[in-house]
Amino acid sequence: MEYGSIEREIHIEATPEVVYEVISKPEHLREWWPDEAELEPVPGATGVISFGDRTTPEANVVPLTVIEADPPRRFSFRWVYDEGEAATSANSLLVTFELVPSGAGTLLRFTEAGFREKGWEAAVLEEQYREHVTGWDYFLPRLVTYVARLVSTP
Repeated sequence: MEYGSIEREIHIEATPEVVYEVISKPEHLREWWPDEAELEPVPGATGVISFGDRTTPEANVVPLTVIEADPPRRFSFRWVYDEGEAATSANSLLVTFELVPSGAGTLLRFTEAGFREKGWEAAVLEEQYREHVTGWDYFLPRLVTYVARLVSTP
């Protein structure tokens, strides 16, 4: 394993415009990914996402910085960097959602990169990579399910 990037392609039965909203707006993000999301989907904006109850020490609060917001084609952000630092290619992971019209739906190309660039020791790198693979393999299908519910609601 090279632990370089995680890549997934999934087909979603909705237009790129709908999918873009779901991957970039906090009110939609919290329906399929984090428990809470506070961010403006504009380049350079910083925010946080959190997993778990933020009033407890077990909560995982993660800063993120929006890198690219090009509706309805592309949305990317950097995350997994130390609070108080600016996100760079050397200290964070880059998540990119690329949306390609496909029939009546959208082909979502997902990439998370930057694992090796973080400078983690081998064991930490392997563990982080595995955790992220497991996480995205859980959350991306939830995205598909949420969009399906969203577009079928009258």
